[in-house]
Amino acid sequence: MADQDTAVDHLAGYTAILTAVCATGRGLTREERESLRSHGERAAESGTGLRTLVRALLSSAREEVGPELPPASAEHLLGAVEQAVDAFAEGHERAQRLAVRQEEAARREFIDDLLHGGSDLGRIAERAGHFGLLLSHAHAVAVAQGRESYDEGYEVARSVESSLLARFGTRRILLTTKDGRLICVAPADEPEVLAHFAKQAYAATDGGQVGVGRPHPGPGGVVHSYQEALNALDLAVRMELDDPVLYAADLLVYPVLTRDRQAMADLVRTVLGPLQGARGGARPLLETLTAYFDTGCVSAQAARRLSLSVRAMTYRLDRIHQLTGADPADPVQRYTLQTAAIGARLLNWPDRPL
Repeated sequence: MADQDTAVDHLAGYTAILTAVCATGRGLTREERESLRSHGERAAESGTGLRTLVRALLSSAREEVGPELPPASAEHLLGAVEQAVDAFAEGHERAQRLAVRQEEAARREFIDDLLHGGSDLGRIAERAGHFGLLLSHAHAVAVAQGRESYDEGYEVARSVESSLLARFGTRRILLTTKDGRLICVAPADEPEVLAHFAKQAYAATDGGQVGVGRPHPGPGGVVHSYQEALNALDLAVRMELDDPVLYAADLLVYPVLTRDRQAMADLVRTVLGPLQGARGGARPLLETLTAYFDTGCVSAQAARRLSLSVRAMTYRLDRIHQLTGADPADPVQRYTLQTAAIGARLLNWPDRPL
């Protein structure tokens, strides 16, 4: 009854319209329809459901029907009720669409602030509860990217979201998209959430990669973890890492190596610079070093990776020794060469001058 009484509050002028229609046989005027649409909007804004509103509309119309109402007037009344319901529903739906757009805009604004660190972290923490996050706890972020760009509403995003909801329900998980990537923010004490996200995202993106940041506390921790996940994906490209899931915790050596970029550039230039004097330039010999170190310094395995004979592989390693003065087979000199080779990949040398 309370809902019905609330709905009646939004029917101002409706009964008078029905009375006029029954008396004259006319339809609803443009002004009347627009007035009813406005009432429908206000009803939606106040939380009155469309079903409750329609019941109130029909109830008011029933009161107009009596034994003395001529059949012709009853026909006009039914037509007017149909127009009125349509106008109320249109206004109600219009308000609902506006509310959805406003909610989407607020969610997108929150996500942007969360992932890039707004100026007011306290305000971000307050808003986080509305979107299912409790930022007083530590969180970790996983970022998935594939061959295409993805947005919310895309089949890939819906598929991953459905799988997460089916498995974990609403466990304070935020799943969204940004810059064409899928993003999952989950509590640090539930690592199985990000593991499942990574598995589903890898399958849904047809072999994409997922970067997983380390857990960090607070709103600023989400930003930190997100940046770590992005950096892991960037390292995968530069270092040609083909692992489906890349954990920032396993890649900490690379940020350390590039923390002093100038020092790393000097190391690459000094140690590997002489390779540019080889026939064909430095690239083939750098690829040789990379394959050699990636295979645990096993020449035969490195040769297979490069589609070379073992003899050709040995020749290249000897040539590197001659040009750089460092022997890849020597344990002490090997470390310097390997560090320089990693630095070259991180700095995109020799394609990009140091």
